[in-house]
Amino acid sequence: MNVEHVEQGENMNSYDFLPIILGSDENAYGNVRLIHETYQIKPLLLCTRLLIPTMNSKLFDLIQIERFDHENVFPGALLSILEKHVAPNRKLIVIPCSDYYANMLSRHYSKFKGLIGNHFISEALLDTLDTKDKFYKLCEKHELDYPKTIVCEPHERERALEHMDFQFPIVVKPENSNAYAYLHCHFEGKKKVYFFNTKDEYLSMIKNMNTSEYKGKLIIQEFIPGGDSSMRVINSYSDDNGKVKMICLGQPVLEEYAPKTLGNYSAIICRSDMDIYQKVKVFLENIGYVGFSNMDMKYDSRTGKYIMFEINPRLGRSSFFVRAAGLNMIAALIDNVVYGKDADCVYSDQTALWTNVPKVVLRKYVTEPALSAEIKELYKQKKVLKSLWYKKDLNMKRILRVSRYYFGHINNYRRYYFNKDKLHPPELKG
Repeated sequence: MNVEHVEQGENMNSYDFLPIILGSDENAYGNVRLIHETYQIKPLLLCTRLLIPTMNSKLFDLIQIERFDHENVFPGALLSILEKHVAPNRKLIVIPCSDYYANMLSRHYSKFKGLIGNHFISEALLDTLDTKDKFYKLCEKHELDYPKTIVCEPHERERALEHMDFQFPIVVKPENSNAYAYLHCHFEGKKKVYFFNTKDEYLSMIKNMNTSEYKGKLIIQEFIPGGDSSMRVINSYSDDNGKVKMICLGQPVLEEYAPKTLGNYSAIICRSDMDIYQKVKVFLENIGYVGFSNMDMKYDSRTGKYIMFEINPRLGRSSFFVRAAGLNMIAALIDNVVYGKDADCVYSDQTALWTNVPKVVLRKYVTEPALSAEIKELYKQKKVLKSLWYKKDLNMKRILRVSRYYFGHINNYRRYYFNKDKLHPPELKG
């Protein structure tokens, strides 16, 4: 195990808690930023390598660990770091920023007993929701709506559509697009999610996938009508007793379209809907959920129902939208776990915009007149937050790197964008 430890710049022993962030993407940087804004302390950030969102930042102390995202490395590496930093009267708070880190924490939590101050869902509960097909069984049991779905084993891929009782267009996804096995497989045309109008389009992708090492299931679903703005996302925090303490709803107004990030949210307007808040709250409390959760769903205009897609056992990559709504998920966790506060559930009721792309992208690709006007007004009112642009963490190297990353979205949309209402992606250029 090769560990590169960047020297700590502060005396962490003076704090009641030490946050330990697992990952280095936008989600990780958003959490690091929240910690700095709220507590003015540096967390530890553990990862295999820095990604662009966390490069050239001074907000954390970095520990890079070779193969840290591998099952045979993670438990021992994390345990040694926890043992090194444990101290009297200080809690170690671990915040995973990806599904595979969250899943490994649930599976190996007993190894860290007494060292980590916060808790995660049990391995038994994880096993009921860590893939889409399992989650839909849970939805069935708890009377939540989900899409018409075919679950396809690897050997069934070519003939799976013979069992389809719904019409094209269809949506095809790996059982968990954030799982290690899919993230690290390679084949021509690989995407996070696929949209197909015909059987031939589907079979062409399957032919390529079958040349790869990916042996997981595929999820084939009916396409719920509507573009990006029909999506909804809920982030929440539940205490150790399974009680939801904070919950926030967002309406994505634009998603990403580059193959590796297709379906990730680019811009979200914070919303409030007590009906869906109560439905999700009851569901989470009935299954005994603990910690952060991130649920994706879509509003079906044909039925007026919210159709559940998946639940992730961590905050979402776009979770900084909760901060735009005036709430702080990290503070909810710290108040509860470190300081023993037992507050009533807080529901988001503010409207604001979180975005990960330049204004020019929103202006061009958010085409619904009402949403365009609302976005324009939110900019005018200065109710807009961007995760990576934090004025207390801008040095010249970071400004240049984040600017290239940020404005690179302009070319990504020019190359990959397609209208989901028509579901005819253009031929990819270049």
